[in-house]
Amino acid sequence: MSHGKLAAGFIVLTALAAGAAIYYLQVYAYYEPIPASASAAQIRLVSVATGLPEMIPAEDFEGIDAESSPLRFRGCFSTSVSLATLTETYAVYEDPTPLVAPSWFSCFDAERIGTDLETGDAVAFLSEANLHPGVDRVVAVYPDGRAFAWHQLAPGATE
Repeated sequence: MSHGKLAAGFIVLTALAAGAAIYYLQVYAYYEPIPASASAAQIRLVSVATGLPEMIPAEDFEGIDAESSPLRFRGCFSTSVSLATLTETYAVYEDPTPLVAPSWFSCFDAERIGTDLETGDAVAFLSEANLHPGVDRVVAVYPDGRAFAWHQLAPGATE
């Protein structure tokens, strides 16, 4: 085997290994499940009356987060508060944009949630403004009580 073929083979194998490592790091390595007892699992919405976040009932919480980025939080849960009560009591979020979750976190389908928000089949609320500098927590709620939470850049924030 010539030195050129050996070098080319080494480069290809190194690139494949690096690609696999990057994929693993982006999709699996940094995410950790959020226990239902954790403070991040306590869902709050901003009251239109006070402008302050208030806890709402959140059952069957399932969530993930990572310390590597404030935008990696995702949560799925249900609430017993009716959508009519929520829209009268809490601040609706303008321009919600659910961020894609890793494929293994199957309860969170950002594309479906985004479409349902656009069509009015779900309503987005401000959960907490500037939870991290320039990052808001947003919660989308469906009429049947299913709900999803994520972090996104606040309007006017830059990356």
